[in-house]
Amino acid sequence: MKQYVVVLAVCIMGFTSCKSQNLDVMTYNIRLDIASDGENAWANRKDFFSSQVLFYAPDILNVQEARPNQMDDLKSVLNDYKAIGLGRDGGNLGEHSAIFYNSKKLKVEDTATFWLSETPNKVSKSWDAAYPRICTYGLFTVLKSKQKVWVFNTHLDHVGVNARLKGMALILKKINEVNTQKLPVILTGDFNVEPNDELISTLKQDMVDSKNIAKIIFGPNGTFNAFNYNEPATRRIDYIMLSKSSKITVEKYGVLTSAINLKYPSDHFPVFATLKLK
Repeated sequence: MKQYVVVLAVCIMGFTSCKSQNLDVMTYNIRLDIASDGENAWANRKDFFSSQVLFYAPDILNVQEARPNQMDDLKSVLNDYKAIGLGRDGGNLGEHSAIFYNSKKLKVEDTATFWLSETPNKVSKSWDAAYPRICTYGLFTVLKSKQKVWVFNTHLDHVGVNARLKGMALILKKINEVNTQKLPVILTGDFNVEPNDELISTLKQDMVDSKNIAKIIFGPNGTFNAFNYNEPATRRIDYIMLSKSSKITVEKYGVLTSAINLKYPSDHFPVFATLKLK
């Protein structure tokens, strides 16, 4: 009798789990490959970076500042992943705000990259931006459950206040344009502002900060470390945001601070969240 009850319970649990699907999401400013970083240059940290990603095995890995050679390096080791997104200088040129996804778990249905400018369909910059800035997005289907989710990834300007505000407004406009079925939306990136900024308060009219609704929170508040191991990271500028109206719960949220020999794999910490799609 006891054996029968145990087996029945397992079946019920299994049936219930089929109705929802967990997605592990990581956003990571990987720091561009630049020789002036010296001992922190990409060549000295790319193996650490790749092994960290492989260990946590996010279903969705959204990266910022990835130059073409860094994209190639990641593609060569992330064997189960595919990537979408253009470079900010057009085609494969310049830094990418790319989306890597586990192709064994997810299928991409639609994708595009647009520029955060007054002419979003071509290489451009506007307002007070220091550099061209882009947003890459995709519509994904979870293969097991057939659930669909939109994923947007961006890197807002580090100088232009107006460019950040108008850039985010453009992203929200694009979300409203493409998400006609009111599907769940995940928006990630390096926003280059802290939580008390006007941009975040405005964004929260439409979206919710995953950290604020997570059941479990781990790690420090700050996400930008500047490769400085000996000082606490206090600036939180990297986010995983979720559409308010969608049925997404956040099982856990963390800022991952792994180091080897007092060295970090990037000047930003990765932000990791386990999301449940209902």
